[in-house]
Amino acid sequence: MGNEMITVDMTKAKAIAHEKRRQARSEEFAPLDIKATIPTEAEAAEAARQVVRDKYAAMQTAMDAATTPDELKELLP
Repeated sequence: MGNEMITVDMTKAKAIAHEKRRQARSEEFAPLDIKATIPTEAEAAEAARQVVRDKYAAMQTAMDAATTPDELKELLP
């Protein structure tokens, strides 16, 4: 009994990780979405939104490339 290995379904683990990534991205976007509607702040808000997009695009790529649960866990926001 003590020597049983736990097998992680990486497809499901990645789906969960991507959902957490999307939630974190949405939380970061929320205040910027409001600022984007204010004419005097729209340009700066859009620049900040692009930084967030780039950050999470890189995270998505890294999550897709992860081959172990530990790699995936390290990438979680």
